[in-house]
Order: sequence, then C-alpha cells, then structure tokens
Amino acid sequence: MLGRPGQDAVITVDDVFKAYGDVKAVDGVSFQVSKGEIFGLLGPNGAGKTTTMEMIEGLHAPDSGAIHVLGMDVRHAATAIKNRVGVQLQTAALYPQLTVTELLSLFGTFYARHQPVERLLEDLELGEKRNAQTKNLSGGQRQRLSVALALVNDPEVVFLDEPTTGLDPAARHGLWTVVRRLKGEGRTILMTTHYMEEAEALCDRLAIMDHGRILDSGTAEELIGRRFRERGVHFRRAGAPDQEKLQALPAVSRVVYEEDEVVLFTSDVPATIAALLELTSRAGTEPADLMIRRASLEDVFLELTGRALRD
Repeated sequence: MLGRPGQDAVITVDDVFKAYGDVKAVDGVSFQVSKGEIFGLLGPNGAGKTTTMEMIEGLHAPDSGAIHVLGMDVRHAATAIKNRVGVQLQTAALYPQLTVTELLSLFGTFYARHQPVERLLEDLELGEKRNAQTKNLSGGQRQRLSVALALVNDPEVVFLDEPTTGLDPAARHGLWTVVRRLKGEGRTILMTTHYMEEAEALCDRLAIMDHGRILDSGTAEELIGRRFRERGVHFRRAGAPDQEKLQALPAVSRVVYEEDEVVLFTSDVPATIAALLELTSRAGTEPADLMIRRASLEDVFLELTGRALRD
C-alpha cells in the first residue's frame, strides 16, 4: 500500500482492483507519477493499461483501492479534477463534418478557461489544416488534433492512451516531438503504449503491465539493469548449433530464442563470438546477421512474462 500521496505526486494509484465478471482487468495496481514527468504504462493489448487510465480519469470507479489526482480523491472530486486535466480522445469521437478550427472552438466552450485556437493550431502544427474537415485529415493529423483537444483547457496533467497506434514512423516521431514539448512546458503526462521504442524514447519512468498487474517499474535503465548486466549476441536461428553447444560457449549465461533469432547473453563478447565462429566454422557454416546489442525493454518483458511483447 502506498498510503497518502507523496508531496510531489500528481497521480497516486494505491492497490486498485477492477473486475468484469470473472476477469480481473486490474489486479492490485499501485504507482505514483511525479510532477512534470512522463510516466508510461507499457504492455500488450488486454494488459489493463486502458482500464487503469480510465479509472484515473474518473470514467470508471475501481472496485477497491484509492486514486488521487492533483491531491484529490477521484471518487469525490471528479468535476474539479476534470477541469485541470486533459484527455486525448480516440479519433472515432471526432465530429467528421466539422473543421479543425470549429472543433477546437467547440471544445473551448466546455471550459471557463481555455487556450486560444491559434496557439493550439501552431503548437500542434495544424495551421495548414485549420479549414479542413476532420474526416479528411491523415492519421497523424487526426492524432495531433486529438492531443490539441486534450490541451484546450491548458491542463496540468495530460492523459495519452496509445497516442501513436497505427501511425507510420514519420508521424509517430512527429507526435513524440509534441509529447516532449508538453513535458518542457511543465505538464505531467501519463501515457499508455505497447511500443518498446516509444517507452524508451519518451518515458522518464514506466511500469510494465500484463494480465492486470504491474510486473516491475522504474526507469528503462533500472528495469534493464536489475536483470541484465550482459550484452546480447544475436544471429539467425536457421542453421544455428543446438542449444547445448551454444550454452557451453565461453561467458554465455543463457540462450534465448526469439522467433527466428538466437540471442546469447554473455559477459565477454569477444570470447563468445570467437568461440561461436569456431563452432560454426567446424560445421561449415557461419552465423547469419550477427550483431551485438545491450539488453532492451523487450528482453525485460520476455524475462518477466516468458513471451515477447509483440506476441
């Protein structure tokens, strides 16, 4: 149990449970988000990320546990909280016939305090699309508009639920720039994602979720460092020596198979590679697509769950 929110905690989730029938969507989740940080909930679809987010936003009540946002209990101060937070809407909720400017102006009327439409258009790089109907926007433009709508009331806390799902790499990186700008303005951001690269690129801290539980949390470096002090030697699985021979190579602590790839975790990369090349040479082959990299969040997820996140 986390108890009362810490002094600099903007969001506190304390031992929260939520079930739908026999399914435990959220199973004893606890974490805190500090002022001005980007905190990510990382996990596959169905992990409980969105349900957790929606309870923090006040859209659903937890079965048990406590949630505080900006020092207020979500159960008893939902209206006061909503005036100070911004929630990224899913694109399906946009009015297709309205123009970008009309939609931003409409949402501005929902709040006593709101940002100028022109500023939002400039900040989200939507100026050229100000008179375009929302149904005619590209995927990246619709996502930027969703973020703009979340910022209409100049919120202190911004909730982003899978903000770059379905976007091409260029549009995704464009939205990353927007998220970093929000952090630079001093806003606190809670986001969900199932992209490892996105979590590492954006999040100051993150929690890895699966089956409604938080398996571990911390910075990316902390999550990796707690489990891996070694490097990974990667090569194609096809034609590779059997696992027993690979495990016997110098400095190899373990052998992991990821789809069509073999990963050797080693504390001495040169010794391991030299022995691997000698082993494959005797068999008249060589390891294909040989590469070396440090352990990643993907490796952490595999270690925690026994499967890759992309599964």
